[in-house]
Amino acid sequence: MLISFYRVFAVSILGFAFIALTGCGEEAAPNLSAAVAHVKAQAGEITLVDIREPSEWRQTGVAQNASTISMSHPQGMPGFAQAVHLAAGEDFAAPVVLICRTGSRSGRLVSHLKEMGFENVSHVPEGMLGSDAGPGWVARGLPIKTVP
Repeated sequence: MLISFYRVFAVSILGFAFIALTGCGEEAAPNLSAAVAHVKAQAGEITLVDIREPSEWRQTGVAQNASTISMSHPQGMPGFAQAVHLAAGEDFAAPVVLICRTGSRSGRLVSHLKEMGFENVSHVPEGMLGSDAGPGWVARGLPIKTVP
């Protein structure tokens, strides 16, 4: 009897973990490689947003066609979200793709923006300088605009 209880308990925990990790059937916007993000941004299919600090923009440049909206907005997360909303044509359903140095910060911000009403937000996991997800925008030789 005790073994059955533990077996049911373990299966229940695994089921809850699966639901939590998969979003209970909610379809997440796919993450994009730097190359695909470049093509889609150039075609006007996405709003690409570089969320890094201004000093980072000056250091490496910014992805061509990207809006520069630092996640360290003077008005905090609400100000950041409002700036992204404006960049996306004030459309919460418009596809927004975030990029940062290595994909770490942009990956965390995806869920924050979804909580704030954005419906189609994803990110570039390899970022500008590369990560385990890929070599990054710079190493791929994709177009960069300089920031003074």
